[in-house]
Amino acid sequence: MAGSSLLLLLDDIASVLDDVATMTKVAARKTAGVLGDDLAVNAEKVTGVRAERELPVVWAVARGSLLNKCILVPAALAISVVAPWLVTPLLMLGGLYLCYEGVEKLAHSRLHGAEEGAHHAELMRRLAQSPQAVLDYERSKIRGAVRTDFILSAEIIVLTLGIVAQMPFLTQVLVLVAIALLMTVGVYGLVAGIVKLDDAGLYLIERQGKGGAVRFQHWLGERLLVFAPWLMKALGVIGTIAMFMVGGGILLHGFHAADVMVRDFSAGLADLALLGPLLAALGPTLAGILLGMVAGAAVLALLQGLGRLRGG
Repeated sequence: MAGSSLLLLLDDIASVLDDVATMTKVAARKTAGVLGDDLAVNAEKVTGVRAERELPVVWAVARGSLLNKCILVPAALAISVVAPWLVTPLLMLGGLYLCYEGVEKLAHSRLHGAEEGAHHAELMRRLAQSPQAVLDYERSKIRGAVRTDFILSAEIIVLTLGIVAQMPFLTQVLVLVAIALLMTVGVYGLVAGIVKLDDAGLYLIERQGKGGAVRFQHWLGERLLVFAPWLMKALGVIGTIAMFMVGGGILLHGFHAADVMVRDFSAGLADLALLGPLLAALGPTLAGILLGMVAGAAVLALLQGLGRLRGG
């Protein structure tokens, strides 16, 4: 009797684990786009610190990201049980914040571009002279990255929750935990690799010896040193676009009627010659980016207006 009960228990555990593995794969595919945005945004966020401090900063952001998941997973499960109607408004607020952050970044770059060089030089001078300034700069980078990670993580958690909504509660918990861990390890492992590309190139160039293998390592190191700055600049652009794409996408999905209208319009473009299928595929994404830029600009204008009123 005890043996048969144990076998039944093991069978139940195997069934649950099989469901968890299957649903985790489905959730990973569904959230892959957001994971890419998360990678681009956070890689851009942690650039600009001293080379020897890059990995400690990435590790600090990863710890903050893991703490975000420890808050978001129980909160998402609780809200889905107690007040499921609250998930979408909260997610839209997060999307609006991402849009605002993207527009604020663009506005600052455009309006203060001439001052950026002098400001950066002054910042580097202060960082070189003051260990405390270095710590303050790193903390500001970490806070900004963890804050942005919270919004992106929230979207991934909610998307995953929607995928497993009809599964037993235990399966929901295990899938959410699995996605949270995979997302944190995957994203920040790649971020660490990206920010250390230039160091890897320098290491290869300094290798001693003769022969074809060493010459190839020197050639590869030189290519990495050339590629790393371009990659960082590209991630800055991709990270900004990602803020609009993710934030605008959240807002678009929140307004169901607008989402349906955009998808119907995009589907109609498929009949156009040559670029029709491409436009149909990109239509919802482009609409989300446009909506994100408009919404972010509106929030920025509102906050600036309130600031002027306070100043007055």
